[in-house]
Amino acid sequence: MHATPPLTPTRAMKTALVFGASGQIGLPLLDRLGDAGWRVHALSRQARSDTPGRHWLQGDFARMPALPREVDALFSCGPLDLFARWYATATIASPRVIAFGSTSATSKHASDDEHERDLARRLLGAEAAVFQASEQRGASATMLRPTLVYGVGRDASLTRIAGMARRWGRFVLPRRADGLRQPVHVQDLADAAFAASLAAVTAGRSYELPGGETLAYREMVRRVLACLDPPLPLLELPMPLFRAALAAAQARGVARNLTPAAVARMREDLAFDAAPARRDFGYAPRGFRPESRMFDAPDRSD
Repeated sequence: MHATPPLTPTRAMKTALVFGASGQIGLPLLDRLGDAGWRVHALSRQARSDTPGRHWLQGDFARMPALPREVDALFSCGPLDLFARWYATATIASPRVIAFGSTSATSKHASDDEHERDLARRLLGAEAAVFQASEQRGASATMLRPTLVYGVGRDASLTRIAGMARRWGRFVLPRRADGLRQPVHVQDLADAAFAASLAAVTAGRSYELPGGETLAYREMVRRVLACLDPPLPLLELPMPLFRAALAAAQARGVARNLTPAAVARMREDLAFDAAPARRDFGYAPRGFRPESRMFDAPDRSD
C-alpha cells in the first residue's frame, strides 16, 4: 500500500478527527462528514487506504499515532471511558467534541447485577470527565446516548438474537416479555452526531437517542425473526420453564451473557424521550423495519 500524504485542507474546509471510525457508527459518520465536504482524519487499529477527503491513522488509545494539531470537531464513536482518559491530557485543539455513550448510564445504575451497575458508573464518570476537560480548555462537548443499536450486524443485542435463532431454528423468550424498547439504526446515529456538532445549543448537554418507534420487547424480537431468510418462529415459555431451559443452555456454554438481570429487564420499560434531540438538532430516527442483511455479521478485520 502506497503512503498517502496527510490531508492539507483549505481554510474554508472543515476538518474532523473520528475515533472508532471503523465501527458500526463510525463508518456511516465518515460518509456523512464526507458528503458535507469535511476532511476527515479517521483512527483505526488496522492499516487502511486513504480516499479523497479521508486520511486513515493506524493506532488506538494505547498506541496513539501522530495526530493533527487542531481540527474543527472531535467525534468519539468507540468506548467512552477510553476516550475520556485520552482527552483529559490530549493536546489537540478542537472547539467541538461529540461523544457517544449509552442509555445504560441511567437505565442500569440500579441494576441487581454488579457488573451492570459498574458499567453505569463508568459511563457517567466518563461523561463528567469529558465535560470537565472540555470546559477547562474552552471547548464545547455534547454527549449522545443511543438505545439498542442495530443496522450493520455489529451490535451485541439484536444481531446476537438473530445469530442464536439461525443456529437453533427458533428463538425462545419468557412470556410477558413486554418491556418497551426503541431500537435505533446506526445511520440515524451518524446523522445525529453530525447535526449535533453544528448546533451550538447542544454544548454541555447529554441527549438520549432512541429509535423512531416504541414497541414491546417480544414484538421487537418477532420482527427480527420474521425478516430472516427463512423466517423463524418465536416460542414463549412460562418464566420457570424459561429459566430452566436457559440454565441448561448456559451449562453447555450458550447464552452466558443472558444474566438474571437481563432476563428480568425484558419485562421492564426502557423508553427514552427524543424530544430534546428533536428540538435542538432535528433528530428524526426511522421506525423499526428490520431486514435480514442488517443482522449479517461482517468479517471483522479491525
